[in-house]
This record gives sequence, C-alpha cells and structure tokens, in this order.
Amino acid sequence: MGLLSALYGLGLSCKKFYCRNPNRLPAKVISIGNLTLGGTGKTPAVIAVAQEAKKRGHNPCILTRGYKGKAKDIAFVSRGEGPLLNPLEAGDEAYLMAETLKRVTIIKGKDRFRAGIAAFDNAQFAIVNLQAPPLFILDDGFQHWKLHRDVDVLLIDATNPFGNEKLFPEGRLREPLRAMKRAHIIVITKADMAIQGAITAITRRIKQYNSDAPIFTASHKPAGLISASGEAAELNTLRNKQIYAFSGIANPAYFQSTLRSSGARIVEFMNFRDHHIYSRKDMDKIKSEALGLEIVTTEKDLVKLKELDIPDNLSALTIEFSIENDFYDNLFRRLQ
Repeated sequence: MGLLSALYGLGLSCKKFYCRNPNRLPAKVISIGNLTLGGTGKTPAVIAVAQEAKKRGHNPCILTRGYKGKAKDIAFVSRGEGPLLNPLEAGDEAYLMAETLKRVTIIKGKDRFRAGIAAFDNAQFAIVNLQAPPLFILDDGFQHWKLHRDVDVLLIDATNPFGNEKLFPEGRLREPLRAMKRAHIIVITKADMAIQGAITAITRRIKQYNSDAPIFTASHKPAGLISASGEAAELNTLRNKQIYAFSGIANPAYFQSTLRSSGARIVEFMNFRDHHIYSRKDMDKIKSEALGLEIVTTEKDLVKLKELDIPDNLSALTIEFSIENDFYDNLFRRLQ
C-alpha cells in the first residue's frame, strides 16, 4: 500500500473510532451504499426501495448528502410533490430522486442525523401520510458511521466489483474488503452485463469476508426514453437508430453497453467527468458534433441541462432497478 492510501486508511480508522457511538433516529433506518467510488447504481436502488416501502405501508424519507449540491446546511429537496431546489442546489442525484418519487420526502444534509430530526420537527411525515410508520432510507450510507442503521444494504458492481482492490487514491475502494462483514444484505448490481463466471467469482470473494449476509443479483434495465419536457417514448425507438451519446457519470462504459443492448448504433460518444456541471459551451459543442443525429444521455445528466438550450432531438435513457421479490421480503422482514 502506498503512502497516500495508507494515510487515507488511517483517517478511516480515526473516523470510525470517533463515530463508535452513533446517533439514533426515532424510526427505523435502511442504509444503501457501496465500497467503491461511484458506479454501482445506488440512485435507482434507493428509488426502488422507497417505492417498495410505500407499497408495504411505510412512509419513507430519504436522507442524502446531495453530492455536489450547493445548498448549505439542512435543506428539503422534496416534500413529496416534486423538487424544491434546482439541480445545482440539490445535486444531480438528489434532484433526480425528487423528480421521480412522489409522496416521498427527500432531505439533503451532510449530517444525516440532523436531517432526519428536521423531518420530525417539520411534521413532514404527518404531511405525507399520517397513518404509515416513518422509515428513513440513508442514501450512500455505508460509510456514514455517525448514524445508527437497522439494515445495511451493500451494492457491488458486477462489471467492476473492487477495482484493483486498493484503497483510494491508489484504487477505487472507500474501505478495505473486510468492511463487507458489516453488511446485512449484499446485492451484486448490473449482473446482466457481467462476463461469464463473474457472478460466481464475486460471490466467492464476498463469502471470504461475509458468510452470513444473503446475496442477491440485480439488473439496471433500460425502460424507455424521456425528453426534457417529460415526454416519454418507447425503448424500441432506439433500435437500429444511429445516435450521438454523452454522459458525465462514474461508469460511462456501462451506459454505452446499455444503449447498444437496446439496439442503438452509437456513432460518437462524448464522456464528461462524473457529476459534470454542463455549460452553454458544452451544449453548443454537443449539438455541433451530433450533426442532426438523435442525442441520448442519462437521466442524471438530463436534469442538469434544463437551464440550457436543449435541442428537440435530445432525450435520456430511463433505467429501472430490477431484482427478485425475495430481496424486498428479506429487507423489510428485518425491520419488524
């Protein structure tokens, strides 16, 4: 291990010691997170768990850091009726959740305990659904040790599970692999895109560190297309169509593979850094290079383009988190 990764690991140990007595919220908490830097599909998973929680009679509230969002302190991203902040204030992932989820409170704040208390102080749970028991969903929470959680769900990307198995900044790991021991449930995501034998190999690696947690596989399936104005289109409109695609996400290769699996023919692809903030200059360049081709991006990127001059031929690929019902049965049984 190099010096920088060793220093990072030392900082992790100090943080864990400092957070050894986590705060408890007055409701159950589900955490959804990962071991690596980005790309495991947390946002679709959080959305899916919140939707399932509502179906099962819970009143979910999502606590998110709102990564890259400029709003300070504790801020309501949504009170259940759409975004209250713009994408720059909320962060792209938090804004996307607010656009997608109805009757689900979403609160942004670095201190998720204070954010959760704010939900009760504002009587927010009563406004959304007085009869249903409150439930917190901690977005990207596997390393948020300051807050007690009742269930830790760990996501592992089947296409790149552990990188080079080195800690940041030498590798993609946020924690050593032994941290998998903390997980109550483990989900191998993007299983549909894994090479042959990968799921078996990843499962074997997981069991070296955690032989107790049930392991599920999930896919992030393309569901359709959506324009900036909210107009939906069928996925089959991409079949055999030449397109120009771009994204600013952690795993652009997976986005490209998903487009190709949907039948699209990618003529050119532009890759921006994860969480890129688009400018008018970026949009002008995209339009110029597309040369009349259909333009396709991700939902996370689309929310950051709405203040720009978006061409009519630009749309986003919508993605659904797909997993067997046994996962949800196991998850919500643990809350009883």
